[in-house]
Formats: sequence, structure tokens, C-alpha cells
Amino acid sequence: MQSKKRRRVNPPTIHPRNRYSEKPPDFALLSSLYPSFRPYVFPSSRPGGRPSIDWTDFNATRELTRVLLSHDHSVNWWIPDGQLCPTVPNRSNYIHWIEDLLSSELIPPLNFSDKKVTGFDIGAGANCIYPLLGASLFGWSFVGSDVTDVALEWAAKNVESNPHLSELIEIRNANNTLCSIEDVSKSEENIEGGMELSDRESLKLKQNVESHPEAQVLLGVVKVDEKFDFCMCNPPFFESIDEAGLNPKTSCGGTMAEMVYPGGEQAFIMRIISDSVVLKNSFRWFTSMVGRKANLKVLISKLREIGVSIVKTTEFVQGQTARWGLAWSFVAPKKNSIILNTPIKSHHSFTLQGLPRQLGAFQILKAVESFYLAGGAACKLDVSSFSVKVDSILPPSDASNDPTSSCNLSFHVSVFEQTPGTLLVRGSLLQKNDPLSGMFSSLFLRLEDSLKNDFVNKSRLN
Repeated sequence: MQSKKRRRVNPPTIHPRNRYSEKPPDFALLSSLYPSFRPYVFPSSRPGGRPSIDWTDFNATRELTRVLLSHDHSVNWWIPDGQLCPTVPNRSNYIHWIEDLLSSELIPPLNFSDKKVTGFDIGAGANCIYPLLGASLFGWSFVGSDVTDVALEWAAKNVESNPHLSELIEIRNANNTLCSIEDVSKSEENIEGGMELSDRESLKLKQNVESHPEAQVLLGVVKVDEKFDFCMCNPPFFESIDEAGLNPKTSCGGTMAEMVYPGGEQAFIMRIISDSVVLKNSFRWFTSMVGRKANLKVLISKLREIGVSIVKTTEFVQGQTARWGLAWSFVAPKKNSIILNTPIKSHHSFTLQGLPRQLGAFQILKAVESFYLAGGAACKLDVSSFSVKVDSILPPSDASNDPTSSCNLSFHVSVFEQTPGTLLVRGSLLQKNDPLSGMFSSLFLRLEDSLKNDFVNKSRLN
């Protein structure tokens, strides 16, 4: 009997519009045209084989990226030692998939004042590869964000080194909350009513941003009234730097900030998902690359919970490397589109696994209460039912005498012990059709991030 791998009829291939889909880079030609690349190229040990490079040599992979960007894209480029070095064919696959999404009939375009495509690259890195490729291939405009001084400095240098593209790309420091929360609230309209957020909702958004100042992703980085066709991200794939160095066959560099995040890629993409709930009207498509196929199921399940209108996935294959693409949107799809018929749920849940056996439901329940109290919520803990009732995310407003202006969000959070070391945390809205159900989804995602960081990730380190 054939194995499952052998029975696969149509394995994924490089994107058909990728420049290298039919003809991979010719190392012999490149070495003759670029003397700086010549020392890294060696002939094949097989008769008639193609020349190659030492993929474990960072200098070789960096020089290959430099000459490919110069030769095939007319882009001047460089990064310092140790920074993440992207492979041009692989990154081009992602760009072409974005093009597929934008040109598809799945969802209508946003009503922009002009027809130029604008993208947001979360974590552009020193290499700034996605904005440079998108701008050079299609003339797209980009905002590229990052958090380290080295990444911001070299991304800016790579943009400035290409005057024909520099007006299309802005590099933004995600450490600075460039837009006030009042700006965010004004730019985000409710889907149903087209109304600006109330003062109470604006304060809720402010608490969301200020409760996670250590790692701004989209909230607080996207400016007032900014609209984007898409965001994209090559997330930190690993939970530790040791895990990041497990592949001995390649050497693409990468710093701690680029490669590692508490909880790995799944936790980082969850942050993007959480921010997308609040900024659902600012982007046509939210997308991210995913390094592990096993994470797709978890992430798609979370997207269904928050009530997105559509989810799309793809597989990127380049040589021996496989990655996956995940895209979602809150824009109402066209009638003929295949959609996820998943209305916003009135309840969400997640599991905490791998906990120390002595850590029980009561300790987690107290942590839930502390989390929401720290955010200004009014909480009531019920030990008999192992639940916390959250009556309001905000303190009462003294400025409003109109009782109808209050938009309190009320829900229960319960904790159940499934097996020793595994707990189920469940959140339920008290009003199933609460207009703030999207905010509930975002707040519950933040709770999940907090509990997993405080208990699951730390227990792994001990």
C-alpha cells in the first residue's frame, strides 16, 4: 500500500507567477555578472549538475539575496550580520498570494479615495523584503513596522537606497503609540450602524492598547483614518532561541526579536487576530505566514469564534521549505463566495495544558479576577460555581446623565478541571446579542494570552 505522502496527487508548488517558477536562479550566470557572489558558488559534484552554494553559510545566503534583488528586481539591498536574511523566491510566493486575494471576487474592495493598493507589513525587519518586493513588482504602497533600533535603521536605509521606491514605503516604529486611542476610536466605525464609538467604548479600546504596551502589533500603530488593503506578517516562529537553531541545513541568521516570542508563532498570530477584531474596518484582508501546519487548525478555530466572514489558506513551497498562508476578513463576502457561516459566538473557550499538578482551578480563577480588575472591570468571584462575573469593563461615567448611553459588557468566566494539569477556561456573554460581542472576543483573547504567558509558558521554563 502506498504511503499517504506518495498518494498525494498534486503536491503544492511554487506560485505560477513567481519569477522563479519555471527557471530557478542561475548561479553560474549570477557569479559571472556579480564578482562578489563568485566566491560562494561551487560546481555540482554530479556530472551535469547545477552549481550551488553552501546554504549553511550566512554570507552566501545574504549575497544571493542581494544579487537576486539587484538582478531581477532592480533593488539595492543589504543587512548587517546576524539579521534575518530572507530568500527571495519564498517571499515572492507570499506577495503573489496577496495579489490573488486582492484580485479575487471573494469580497468587494474597500471604498478608498484612490485605487492604489496599500499594505501593512508587521515586523518588516532590517531586510524590509515584503515592502521592497510589493513596491517593485506592483507599485504597492507600504507601511512597515518594527521594534528594534537595528531593524528600523536598516529598513530605512534599504528604502532610501531605492529612490524609485522610497515614496511608496514608510518605516514606522511600533514602540511608539503614534496614534491616540481617540484617533483609533474615530477611525473605527461599527459595522452595523456606521456610528462612531462612544466614550465608554473608546476607553475600552484604550485599556486594550495600554494593557499590552510591550508588543504593539496593529493597535496603536495604525494611524487615524488609515485604511489598508491588507496586512502581512512573517511572525517569530519559535518559543526559544534554541528551538530556532534546530535546522542545521540552512543559515538565514535572525535575532531574538525576529525569531522568538513567548508562545511562538501561534501566540503572536493570536495577537494579530485579537487586534483585527478592533480594527476590522481598517483592513480588507488580514494575513500571516504560518510555519507549522498543526497551528492552522487552532488559529482557524479562533477565527471562527470571533465571527470573521471568510478564511483562506494556502501552502508555500520553495525547495525543501514549506510554509502556510492564513488570511481572514470581516468584510461581507459576495453572494457567490464560499464563506464560513459562523456568526459571532456568545461564548468562547480555551484550554491550559501542561500546568503543574498542584495548580488548580481556584488559582486560575483568582488570576482571571485579577486580570479584569487590573483593567478596571467590576468583578464578582463565585467560589461555589468556580466562575467570575464581569459586570463592566469600565468604571461608571460621571459625565453622562443619559442611562441609555451606557454600553456595559457583562459576561461570566468559568474554570473547569479536565485532567490533572489541564484546565478549561470558558467565557459566556450574559446577553447573546450584545452589540459589543466583538469586544468580548478581543478581551477574552487577551485573557488567554495572559494566562498562557503567566502559567503555561513559565511552567515550561522552570
